[in-house]
Amino acid sequence: MKRVVCLGGGNAMPKAVLEGLKHYPVKLSVVCAMLDSGGSAGRLRKDYKIVSPGDMRRALIALANASPLMSDLFNYRFEFGELKGHNFANLLITALELSSNSYEKTMDEVKRILDVKHEVLPATLDRADLWAVLENGKKIKGEANIDIPKHNPNLRIRKVFLRPRAKAYEKALRAVEKADAIVIGPGDLYSSLAQILLVDGMAGAIRKSKAKKIYIVNVMTKRGETNGFGAEEFVSEVEKYLGGEVDYILYNKKLPGEARIRRHRSVDKSVLEAVTNGKIPADKRFIGMDLIVKSGPVVHDPKKVSAAIMGLLTKKRPDVYNRVRMTNRKQRQKSG
Repeated sequence: MKRVVCLGGGNAMPKAVLEGLKHYPVKLSVVCAMLDSGGSAGRLRKDYKIVSPGDMRRALIALANASPLMSDLFNYRFEFGELKGHNFANLLITALELSSNSYEKTMDEVKRILDVKHEVLPATLDRADLWAVLENGKKIKGEANIDIPKHNPNLRIRKVFLRPRAKAYEKALRAVEKADAIVIGPGDLYSSLAQILLVDGMAGAIRKSKAKKIYIVNVMTKRGETNGFGAEEFVSEVEKYLGGEVDYILYNKKLPGEARIRRHRSVDKSVLEAVTNGKIPADKRFIGMDLIVKSGPVVHDPKKVSAAIMGLLTKKRPDVYNRVRMTNRKQRQKSG
């Protein structure tokens, strides 16, 4: 059975990649961003001196084989009172970790409850903060302040770093070492992906791995992080923090209608410029195709994305197109 390591955080990677790949005969190891500083996860991390449970929760729910009711419970967020803003699963994971005093026992129990057959691993268990240096030289502390900027969001990020330094989780490094494919993204470039690549040992392990390295470019840009970026700029930044090249770049080339963008995304987000102006480098690593859902929010379609990944993992490059065409055909037949 092929081993696939998926790196990411937030909602993008779990929904775009995990929800599709879990239906294939592969062994998944998910390496999650761990440095939330805002929201429910950030509050718990600060109050109880634990690693953030937020991104691991999202990955676990995406991989769950439990009933929809259980998934809804793990997604439940309290709306008032002292628990206002807290997510149920974040509270459960925190309580399990504090009572067992064991991170690994906590994850084993949550996987049992949700009937998860794959590995969900932290990028690091060390406590650190993500920092950004803006183009004007100003330094921004904390993942939350990078994710939702209080500073001028038109200023580009020059670089991000961790302070203090953090070591990669050993099991995550072993998963990378044994992988047949390593999938990076999609997800927020600096507040999710870069922080994983910045933990000591992670980028080096990925570079040394013989696995196929696949980067999935976001379908939308994000104000304050990737203003005006095209696919090439996303790849350049990922490879800067990786310290080497990826083997394949999957990007969406389907342009949704403007009304759809306005209806389902805030004014701070827009379709990648690579889609609208066609600025894709003459590089065979770039593979463009229709990777978004047919209607609704402008997001990746997990069936299309997983078909593309499996095409790269199991066959030569041309089969990527065949797999995605077959996936699209099946979806059309099902809807018809």
